[in-house]
Order: sequence, then C-alpha cells, then structure tokens
Amino acid sequence: WSARTGRSRPVLITCTDEATQAGAVCARILEHYEAGVGLRAQAVLFRTGYHSDLLELELAVRRIPFVKYGGLRFLEAAHVKDLLCVLRLVENPADELAWFRVLQLLEGVGPAVARRVTAQMVERPQVAGSQQLAALLPPAARVEAGQLADALADARLPLLANRPGAQVERVRRWLDPVVRRVRRGAVARLSDLDQLEASAGSAPDLARFLAELTLDPPSSTSELAGRPSRDDDVLTLSTIHSAKGGEWDVVHVLALADGSVPSDMATGAVEDIEEERRLLYVAMTRARDHLYAYFPLRFHQSRRGRGDRHGYSQLSRFLSPAVTALMDHRQAGPSMAPDTVDGIDPDVPVREGRGMTSVDAALSRLFE
Repeated sequence: WSARTGRSRPVLITCTDEATQAGAVCARILEHYEAGVGLRAQAVLFRTGYHSDLLELELAVRRIPFVKYGGLRFLEAAHVKDLLCVLRLVENPADELAWFRVLQLLEGVGPAVARRVTAQMVERPQVAGSQQLAALLPPAARVEAGQLADALADARLPLLANRPGAQVERVRRWLDPVVRRVRRGAVARLSDLDQLEASAGSAPDLARFLAELTLDPPSSTSELAGRPSRDDDVLTLSTIHSAKGGEWDVVHVLALADGSVPSDMATGAVEDIEEERRLLYVAMTRARDHLYAYFPLRFHQSRRGRGDRHGYSQLSRFLSPAVTALMDHRQAGPSMAPDTVDGIDPDVPVREGRGMTSVDAALSRLFE
C-alpha cells in the first residue's frame, strides 16, 4: 500500500478505436516528455503482445524510440518484413535486399537461387512486373512468381497511385496465401498485416509510408533485440506479465475492453477471471505519479477491401461504475453517444481538480 500523497487521479480515456488509442497514447507520452519526464520514466502496458501493434507503427512514424518486452517488436516480425519488402519492390524494382527476401518465399527457391535471380533483377528491374520473372526461376516457383509479377504491375498502375492502402491490399492478394504456406500461426499473422494495411490507408503515398517505417538492414536487427543501455532514453512497451517488479513515473494501460482485459481466452472459470483481475492490479500499480487507462470503443473486425466492419466493445468488467467514479474521464476521437460507454457521459464536463485523491483510492475499489 502506497504511503505517498497522490497528486492526480487516474485517467480513463475512451477512444473511438485502436488507431485513435495509438494517437492518444503518443500525445500523452510527448506531453509528459515536454514537461520533463523522460521516455525511460514512462511505460505502456498491455495484456497481449499484439495489442501494441498500431501503437508501434505510430511510434515509428513519430520517431519515438522504444524497446518491447514480452513479445517481438511488430516491425521485426517475419511476416511484417515480408510485406514491407514486397512494397519496397513496388516502389523500387531494383531493391536488392527486398528481392533476396521475397524470392525465398517462393516454392522451391533457396538462398543460392535467390542470390542468382536477385543479381539479374537488379540489372534488369523492368522484368519485375512481367512474366519474364517466372522464366528465371525453377518450375516449382513459376506459378507464384507469375502471380507476384502481376501483383507488382497492378500496384504500380496510375489508378492506385497515391493510394497506399489500395496498393497494400493488392499485394496482399498474392502474399496472404504465401504467408499461410510458409509461416506458422497464419491467422494471427494476417491480423497483423491488417493493422499495417490500416496504417497505410492514412499515408499520403507509398514512398512516404515506407520511409516512415524503414525496414532495418540485417546488420542492425540484433541491436534492436537487445536491452537499452542506462543512457538510452527509450520508452518501455511491455506485456503486463513482463512488467512485474517494474515501476515508472507514468504508465499507460492499453485496451481495457472486456475480452482484452480479462482476455476472452481466460474467462472459463472463476479462478481464471480472478487471475486476470490480479494482472490488471499489477498493471495499475506500476505507476508512481500518473496512470492512464485506455478503452477503445470500436475494434475493427477486418480492414480488407473497401469495408469498415467493426464491433462495439464494453468496458472491462473490472472497471465498474464504483471504480470509474474515482477516475477523471477523457475522450479521444469524434464524439460518441452517451449510452455507449458504461458510466461515462460525454455531455458531462471533464471532472478535474477534485482534490489530491491518490491512485490507491481507485485501486481499493477495484480490488476490494
């Protein structure tokens, strides 16, 4: 139990969706940074590794350095690099590193063949979008190679110029079946690519999108995987499990929707739900001075094609009206109907300055 006098109440931020959540988190991080709180003194916590996917993309765009614990960084995942390499070939058909990686995704193509064909593609980049590409490869790879050439050619059409979201969608028609064939856990991986496609939709053009999410060369990937030195001012991203024992001045807890916290995979028994409650307790007690809890109102079901299918979520069962009454409330994104969020009425002014209630007051209601 903390003996410190609280200086601010916990803040519950209701966001329109996960993309809005990512923007809101970055805004708060930079706000505290400008107020003198270093990145090392801040942390973003989440129940499961993929909950931070869109946030990692937003951090990359804003050039905010971070290290992730309890899961592979989004842009370091193999399937994400696969997609970025194909997109690099759309932008630059003479990209040597991208060709070497993409060619090895084809059936029956190993490093030796990929190296030989890559050399020819660098010398003759005009072949990239034609069926001549298939002729350079073994018979087993020719069908997929022809489909790759078609995808690259279509993505370069004037119709798709300055529409990076549509370009990503086109190359994914080729890549998704390949990911299912060569990568384990394809369902989760394709969901990650949905996140990347959504992010591309807001970019002005493909070149800008790729520049903001620069694919690190192989020589530097081992550096990214290591822990930062004491002198590095980097933000901490961590699963709640990996955050046990840590403390930060400012803590942001993501995705506090029922189904995320508690996880929908851990609601089969009372004991499992109570373990999820203890996990949230761990997350919220990592904060020394400021605690922000984020609740995305919408979770998009699929971002493929032109649709925008989504479902509305409910606030975590652990954040009852008694608990949220002890928190200040914010909204991020367009206004929402008052009845969409349990215990939160957007028409009521933001509740600020109600004394120096500590974080412990909210926690006592949450876990009493």
